[in-house]
Amino acid sequence: MLNLIAVPCTATRPANNAISPLSFARRREPTTQRPLSHRADSRLRGNDGLGMALVVFFATAAWYSLPAPAQPYPTKPIRLITAEVGGGSDFTSRLISQRLTESLGQQIVVDNRTGGVIIGDIASKAQPDGYTLMLYSSSLWLMPYLRTQVPYRMEQFAPVIYISASPLLLVVHPSVQAKSTEELIALAKAKPGELNYASGPLGASPHLSGELFKYMTGTNIVHIPFKGVGLAVNDVIAGRVQIMFTSVGGAIPQIKAGRLRGLAVTTAKPSPLLPGLPTVASAGLPGFESVSTNGLFTRSGTPPAVIDKLNRETNNVLARADIRDKFLGVGMELIGGTAAHFDQVIKAETERMSKVIKAAGLRAE
Repeated sequence: MLNLIAVPCTATRPANNAISPLSFARRREPTTQRPLSHRADSRLRGNDGLGMALVVFFATAAWYSLPAPAQPYPTKPIRLITAEVGGGSDFTSRLISQRLTESLGQQIVVDNRTGGVIIGDIASKAQPDGYTLMLYSSSLWLMPYLRTQVPYRMEQFAPVIYISASPLLLVVHPSVQAKSTEELIALAKAKPGELNYASGPLGASPHLSGELFKYMTGTNIVHIPFKGVGLAVNDVIAGRVQIMFTSVGGAIPQIKAGRLRGLAVTTAKPSPLLPGLPTVASAGLPGFESVSTNGLFTRSGTPPAVIDKLNRETNNVLARADIRDKFLGVGMELIGGTAAHFDQVIKAETERMSKVIKAAGLRAE
């Protein structure tokens, strides 16, 4: 607190009537009285020092009352929640986080959890400040249609960027009398309930791809679920199951070895990962598309400037040639783009796949 004290200053005339250097000669007042307003103005002029001090005081107080300028994001480590170690989301998280740590100047700490429900639950309770991120697949936004109780809502998350898409391959055991998707559809219609297809966990992309295929072809193919994709592939290789939608990386070696036959890719357009292989859609199924998607989210309500920065820096990482080569090596295509584009992708897939889930009565409790 600044205390201002006005101290009156008086000057006395020396005894010898000499004028002191600190005093002023008295001026004779005119006979006519000045207007009141003029006298008031004189008093104000006499208090110029006090007035200036008050101006400085209030200006200083106003300056101190201004909010401190916000520090640029980020100012502390960032938590990135993703799936269990070894999966596509984990691979993506670790590769992206290394480069983002360099560009953002803060450590990105990868936090592995089991299952999209747990991941979504944790992320939905985070503060909307950009210091808790989530990288996960399409299971995140389709799980509410597969389970009765899900502890999160998609409205609680803000899409940041669509990172990668992993196309799936429609494969069959070599004993199956079908060398194209068209022939497989004809065979399934001719033998309803006699063919079966394998998948990993319920609700994951290989499972939903199989159900989408049945939905769009009107065929009766029996679903055989497995706890893991590897177990499912082994049973198809052994001939105990005839059909499967599986990842590119896991299928290509088996196709080259002649243990599986590749029929088509599940992307809307031919994939650069599999040149020459037709799409499922080209077999008289326009609109067929089913890929394993990985994207980055933060909590809804996060400042737009923070989301924009995360989007921009992640796009820069995805544009690096060495990063693209590493993703292509495991059968994943990098996408990138705006947060709005990712939001549109989520809405389109939700609309398409929710109909399939409802029609098939799928549950993943």
